Amino acid sequence: MRSAAAISFVSVLWLIAIPCKAWQENTFRLEGVVRDSGGREIPGVSVRLQSQGHDRSEERTTDSAGSFVFASLSAGMYVVSAGKGTERSGEVSVRGKGGAVELVELKLTNNPNHTSDQSSNNGKAAEMGFSDLPNFTVAAVTDWTAAGGHGSDTSLRTSESLTRETMQLKPAPNSGLSSARAANGTEQHLRKVLDASPRDLRANEELGRFYLKEERYSDAVAPLETAYDQDPTQKDNEYELAIALNRSGETQQAQVHVDRLLAAGDKPEWHRLAGEIDEKLGNPLGAVHAFERAAKEDASEENYFAWGTELLKHRAIWQAKDVFESGVKAYPNSPRLLTALGTALFSAALYGEAAQRLCEASDLIPNDAEPYLFMGRVDIAAPDPLPCIETKLRRFLDLQPTNALANYYYAMAYWKLRGKNADAEVLEHVQKLLSRAVESDSKCSSAYLELGVIRASLSDFQGAAEFYQKAIEADPLSTEAHYRLGVVYDRLGEKVKAAQELQLHDELEKTQAAAVDRQRREVKQFLVEVGGNGENKTTQP
Repeated sequence: MRSAAAISFVSVLWLIAIPCKAWQENTFRLEGVVRDSGGREIPGVSVRLQSQGHDRSEERTTDSAGSFVFASLSAGMYVVSAGKGTERSGEVSVRGKGGAVELVELKLTNNPNHTSDQSSNNGKAAEMGFSDLPNFTVAAVTDWTAAGGHGSDTSLRTSESLTRETMQLKPAPNSGLSSARAANGTEQHLRKVLDASPRDLRANEELGRFYLKEERYSDAVAPLETAYDQDPTQKDNEYELAIALNRSGETQQAQVHVDRLLAAGDKPEWHRLAGEIDEKLGNPLGAVHAFERAAKEDASEENYFAWGTELLKHRAIWQAKDVFESGVKAYPNSPRLLTALGTALFSAALYGEAAQRLCEASDLIPNDAEPYLFMGRVDIAAPDPLPCIETKLRRFLDLQPTNALANYYYAMAYWKLRGKNADAEVLEHVQKLLSRAVESDSKCSSAYLELGVIRASLSDFQGAAEFYQKAIEADPLSTEAHYRLGVVYDRLGEKVKAAQELQLHDELEKTQAAAVDRQRREVKQFLVEVGGNGENKTTQP
C-alpha cells in the first residue's frame, strides 16, 4: 500500500496538473516569417502583436531566418504587423484557438507615408482639403473652473507638465529651417562681408538669417532691421525681422510688423507668427484663430503642430487630439506630432492609445530620448501598465545605458508590469537599475526615492531613511520624500524628526498647491462649439 504521505503528494500533483492542462488547452502558439517583396526572409524586423479589445501587446524581433514566435497566447482575436526602418507590412488578423498553432507570413514594403524626406510629405498634405481638418469653432475663453481633462490629480499634473514640454518640441533635424530662409556661410565669413559694407542689403540679410538659423534671435535683430530699413518693400525681410523681435522679447514691435504684413497680403506663415504674438500678448482667442487659419491655408507639419499645441495649452483637449490625428495622418514620420498626440491622448485619459503613439514616435528616431521621456512619465502616472512601454524603454536603455532617466524609467516600467511585487529577483533587478540611475546622475531624486520605498518594503527603515535623505538633498522640494522620511523616522522611534519632516511636507504641499492653482488661473480655457456648418453646435468647456 502507498503511504498516506505518498497519496497526499500524488494528490497535490494531480491538483496542479488539472489547471495546467486547462491552461494549455486555452492557449495557442503563433509562428511566422517576415519576407521582403522578393520573397527573401528578413532578420532583425520588429513584429508587434496586439490583442483586439485590450491594450495588451507584445513585440518580438525576427531571427536570422526571418522567423518569429509568440507562445502561450490566450485564445482570441489578434492583429500582427511588422516594421523595419521605413518599411511596413500590412496588418494581419489572427483568430487563435486553444491548442492550435497558427502560421502567418508578413511581407514588408516601403511605406510612402514613412519617408524621411519632409518634402515628400508636403505633396500628401497639399492633397488634403478643408474637409480633412477637424470642424469646430473656438468661440470664447473662460477662467479655469475645471481641468478639462480626466483622471487623478497626479495624472492631471502630469498632463499639464507634458503639455508645457510638448510646446517646446522642435521639428526633426532634417525638416529644414521652418521659420526663415536658410542662411549660407559661417558667422566669421558673414561678419567679414558685413564689416566691409555695413549698409549692404544682402550682407545684413545673410547675417540675420544665420542668427535665426542658430536661434540667436537677439543677435539677428540688428542686421535684419538694417536690411528692412534698406528696403521696406521686401516682405520676407520684414517677416524675418518680426520673428527675431518676437523671439527676443520685443513682442509689441514684432506685432507692428506682422500687422503691416497682413494688411498688405496673406501668407500662412504670417498668420502663424501672428498667433505666436497674440498668445504672448495675452490674446489666446486671437492666437488660436490665427493658427487655425494658417493650418487651413497650408496644412504643413509646422501649422498642425502650432494649432494643436495652442488648443492643448488652453485645455481644448479633444479638439487638440483631432488636430494632431489629422497632422499624423498627413505626416506619419513626424516624431513631434506623434509625441504631441500622445500627450493629448493621455490628457483625455486614453492611456493605452497614448502609449502606442509615443512608442511609434520612438520608432522613427530610436536614439532620440524625447519620446522615451514622455512615455516614462505617462507610464508612471497611468493607473495600469501600458502596452509596448516596457519594450521601448528597454531599447532606450540599450541605446543609452549611462542615461540616468533611461535606467530610472525602465526600472519603473519593469517593476510596474510585475505588479510592484516584492519578489527578491524582481527587487534586485529594480534596485540595480535605480542604483545605476543615481550613479549616472546624483541629482536623480526620484531614483533615490524609489530605492527608499524598496528598503522600507523590506522593513529596512534605517536604509530607507538614508535614501529618502539623499532624495531630499537632490530635490529639497520633493513632498513625497519628506513625507516618507517622516514615516520611517516614526517607525525608528525618532518622533521629533518625524514631526519636523511631516510639517515640512504639509508646508510644501500647501505652497505647491497654491502655485499650481495660480498657474491654472493664468491659463484661459477655450470654450468650443462643436458641429458642422453652424448646425447642432454645443459648447464644451
